[in-house]
Amino acid sequence: MFLRTVIYTTGFWLCLLFAQAAHGQAGNLPPAGDTVPEPLKETVQKIIKDSVPQPAPVPVIGAVADTAYIVVRNILVSGNKRTRTSIVLRELGIQSGDTIRLRNLAQTLETDRKQLLNTSLFLNVVANVKNWEGNQADLAFDVLERWYLLAFPIFKLADRNFNQWWVEKNHSLDRVNVGLKVFQDNLTGRNDDVYGDVTVGYTQKFLLGYNLPYIDRKLRHGVGFVVSYSRNREVNYISDYNKQQFYREDDFLRRQFSASATYTYRKAISTKHQFYIGYYNESVNDTVARLNPGYLGGGRTDIRYLELGYRLQFIQADSWQYPLVGRSFLGEVSKAGLAGLSDLDYVRVRVKAARYWQLAKKTYGALSLLGQGKLPDKQPYIGVRALGYGDDYLRGLEYYVVDGTAFFILKSTLRRELLNFKIHLPIVPKKFSNLPIRVLAKAYGDMGYGYSRQSLHGRLNNRMLYTAGLGIDVVSFYDTCVRFEYSINQMGEKGLFLHAKLDM
Repeated sequence: MFLRTVIYTTGFWLCLLFAQAAHGQAGNLPPAGDTVPEPLKETVQKIIKDSVPQPAPVPVIGAVADTAYIVVRNILVSGNKRTRTSIVLRELGIQSGDTIRLRNLAQTLETDRKQLLNTSLFLNVVANVKNWEGNQADLAFDVLERWYLLAFPIFKLADRNFNQWWVEKNHSLDRVNVGLKVFQDNLTGRNDDVYGDVTVGYTQKFLLGYNLPYIDRKLRHGVGFVVSYSRNREVNYISDYNKQQFYREDDFLRRQFSASATYTYRKAISTKHQFYIGYYNESVNDTVARLNPGYLGGGRTDIRYLELGYRLQFIQADSWQYPLVGRSFLGEVSKAGLAGLSDLDYVRVRVKAARYWQLAKKTYGALSLLGQGKLPDKQPYIGVRALGYGDDYLRGLEYYVVDGTAFFILKSTLRRELLNFKIHLPIVPKKFSNLPIRVLAKAYGDMGYGYSRQSLHGRLNNRMLYTAGLGIDVVSFYDTCVRFEYSINQMGEKGLFLHAKLDM
């Protein structure tokens, strides 16, 4: 009852603030994204003062700025040694010839500066105004490129999360994948990337992929592909009482092969459309089929199928990697079982929406809703993985899985920035020597539901689930986020959990 009260109260409060902000009734709350650097504000204020005729006395500078404007003569880009200038210009919301009111100039430059950072091409971007003449000026963007070629060792847990591996599997090194991951971002300067990894250990895997966002002059159409092969000596062949059950042999029990291709259309900055088609083949030995005839369905030991899908992604946020202000939406529909390759057959619909906003200085709220459904609702075991797999889990239920063909998760989070500083690293190249660190405290509450048509052993199936907790997020560059969370679930179980991904 306590958890329900916490979640309902937090959710109602955040929704009310969101509704007020949406109608311009947020009182003294600062506007979303009010983080324009002071030097940029001072530059624009000086431009207004020096360039706009001001009858004396002028009691309110903002009144002058309402009618004052500049025309963008040129957009200047510097610092891009590998990245093509056309790729930088493509991410900006302004073009040569555009008119910008002076009152909006600082915020416009800051919005585009953050958009360039969201491409993950640059460590830093500086935006400014140059060559002011009359009501015309150039806008300048100076970028600091990342290190695009990286190779690093892989040490990855085979289990769903750190706590499951450390507590339930006794942090066994037999359940660890090691290998080498290599990727070359921005290969040709067009924000394209080629990547590959080879792993051994719990899973033996080979993967190779390439993504080219733009293949046309207007920079709207893109393509990509990925191929992978893996094999395991241990298989999660069934779930019982919301716990995964495993079977292991010295021989390889499962083999998986997949190959997929994607086509992407991105006309604007915030919206991306993607179509994909993939071929999948999975096989298991006879022992797995005997232990669970429903693993692949009908006692089969091999399945092949094609999947065709469409994905719509929309995001407007201060950061795409760790958003604090903005909104996002992801919608996806796919059909498995085509052209005779239909050993697995379903229609899947998946939706995720999130809203992030600033409540006060250094204080942020967030709400997200995730839902997924499959039809028909009778699927083999590999087709009913719902809550607890991948990123689809409630904080506080990391030790459990809820199998089914439909589910939803509602998450609410309140964050407060505690620290924001940089650490100097003396033994690395200069442009990477300043390591930014942000530390945020948070309180959160989650609720969810997993539906299964089949009768399953477990107390978490087909019922509402609730969790809540407190935590600390540590965020740095290269899109890294480490989360320390102390959670409690509706069964009264408490625990400290460690994660290395964004939680919503």
